[in-house]
Amino acid sequence: MTTDRIWSYAPASGYAEGLLLTGFTVAASDGTIGHVDRQVDESGMRHLIVDTGGWVFGRSVLIPVGLVTSIDPEAQEIKVACTEDEVKAAPRFRTDRETLDPGYLSGVGHYYRGLPPRRTTTS
Repeated sequence: MTTDRIWSYAPASGYAEGLLLTGFTVAASDGTIGHVDRQVDESGMRHLIVDTGGWVFGRSVLIPVGLVTSIDPEAQEIKVACTEDEVKAAPRFRTDRETLDPGYLSGVGHYYRGLPPRRTTTS
């Protein structure tokens, strides 16, 4: 069985095994989403729980790590291949139990895989 790329860091993302991302700012293609509250690396379905602060009514969102396009450890910033509106429209994250629910994670993966591909640019 092959690993689904939506749940794995892309080789060019800048992720190094063991890198702690808690507290890093997360930026979509059109603005800042929030900061990493937790990262889940153990389940085979790696993802970030991002605290959106007041941006999305104080809720958190779950973002599969396959959306990470770049990580800048010095600036503590992560860029993801989606827009703010796409994150807002993702399946709602309510509790930590959902990070262990294969049905919920499958729905999240299906949603993000269905988004239009984004080209990444380097500055």
